[in-house]
Amino acid sequence: MAAVAALSILAGKFLPYSIDWETVFRPAALAISSGRSPYQVDEFYAAPWGLLALIPVAHLAHNFGRGVYFVLSAAAYAWVAYRLGARLLTLVAFLLSPPVLHGYMTGNIDWLVLSGLTFPPQIGLLFVMIKPQIGAGIALYWLVEAWRSGGIRRVFHDFWPLTVLSLSSLAIFGLWPLRSMQLVAVPKNFNMSLWPWSLPLGVLLLAAAMYKRERRFAISASPFLSPHVIFHSYAAVLAGILPSQRFTILAVIGLWVWVAVRFLTST
Repeated sequence: MAAVAALSILAGKFLPYSIDWETVFRPAALAISSGRSPYQVDEFYAAPWGLLALIPVAHLAHNFGRGVYFVLSAAAYAWVAYRLGARLLTLVAFLLSPPVLHGYMTGNIDWLVLSGLTFPPQIGLLFVMIKPQIGAGIALYWLVEAWRSGGIRRVFHDFWPLTVLSLSSLAIFGLWPLRSMQLVAVPKNFNMSLWPWSLPLGVLLLAAAMYKRERRFAISASPFLSPHVIFHSYAAVLAGILPSQRFTILAVIGLWVWVAVRFLTST
């Protein structure tokens, strides 16, 4: 614990400004903890229950809390990679990949969404549907698998917690999912979605997941199906290929080459 605290202090002191944590998720978590709507924060669009896990960190001293958040997100990414079958070299490559590093630096909540992949569907759905642009593919896969394994009873068993939580959030905060329509207007330099050109690939990955009953294809599908994807959300695509060390390392190398070319051509 002392080592974690020391690392958190150092991270909070020396890491650059985490724009998403500072301007979106921390204020939204503080708002919901004080009984106010998190949607008073202009750029908060995610499911409100995702903030509950962030409330303790949001109430910490500013820099220390930012450091704790960094350590927490890094540990979560590592845990997800381990649970998805990554070997040591693959895990390191994933943690040092551009999308994951971008997630660290901005302080986004993709680590929390991907953590749902380590749980059974009944619990995992509560996490992956915090951001559907990351989790919709695996949610649809779990729906089909539930129907295959036990029909409507199994679907009810797996999906009732998400259904109750979603309806409760609508009763409390109104039609908050409609706010996500504003994301389409996000400037292109922030929105890294390849939609609609990526739709065929997303559909193909989903079809492969259903046909082969392989969830890794569904994990990777969502960012290709969404009209709004920030760069760090492509960590979900990498998460789907983590069982393959070769493909993961090649993908990470390719991403670093792309980042280098983009940097050199923009300066």
